[in-house]
Amino acid sequence: MSIYAKVVTDSISDHGHRLTTMEVQCHRFVLAEFNTHRRFSRNSASSRAIPFQKQLQRMEELGLAYPLSWPKEQKGMQGGEEFSEESIQNLRSGWEASARGTIQMAQAMYSAGLHKSVINRLLEPFMWHKIIVSATEWQNFFDQRCSPLAQPEIRVLAEAMEVALDESSPEHIGIDNWHLPYIDEETILAVMDADELELKQEALKRISAARCARVSYLTHDGKRDIFADLDLFDKLVVAKPPHWSPLEHVATPDLLDIHYSNFDGWIQLRGIYELAAQAS
Repeated sequence: MSIYAKVVTDSISDHGHRLTTMEVQCHRFVLAEFNTHRRFSRNSASSRAIPFQKQLQRMEELGLAYPLSWPKEQKGMQGGEEFSEESIQNLRSGWEASARGTIQMAQAMYSAGLHKSVINRLLEPFMWHKIIVSATEWQNFFDQRCSPLAQPEIRVLAEAMEVALDESSPEHIGIDNWHLPYIDEETILAVMDADELELKQEALKRISAARCARVSYLTHDGKRDIFADLDLFDKLVVAKPPHWSPLEHVATPDLLDIHYSNFDGWIQLRGIYELAAQAS
């Protein structure tokens, strides 16, 4: 497996504000750099939440995340010239040996009964990581991370995201309509056919937020289940404290074109639910 970026949902409002949600995969060890960009709303897989054995299975399926560059040591944040091909093969072998040794130690800790929230941290340097990210402003990220001065692993990701954004055409979303990541025709039909669901549009918003929360279109059991999604949404908003961040990806154009949040010209579902919670 490797770095990728794909547009999930792309919308533009009457006022010309474009809101885009992407699904991206990157090296886990550049997540901290990715998270410094405050205009982004983002959710990603949690090392604390995923069972250890499932994390190992995922690593086996995707393969190890190797560095993209093998520069020689020099002063400063930028590496020096690349090692020779022969040396790089030796370095890759060392990286793999480190990963395998870490996995063996993690398995021993798991057998001893240590909780996944601790053990999974050992695996992070060698993992691929999936992120859902939504934004109305991307240029600062591209300026900073597409630069030759950026770490290669995040630079390649940023370049893939820039290409994905350039190649996507946003759909016009009018007032009272919604930007709904991971909602397709099949989901809409399932919701409309569900007699027990009275507020269909509200259900679609909640399902969208839940799917962003689990960072996957499918449940963790690999199934499409709108009622599992609705149940997850309820758990997000009633938690103490609530888990609001997945609700940021779901948004509606702002009639007054006011900047409320990290999105320009859009009102996030998070803001609506937070106000309701404060009023109750």
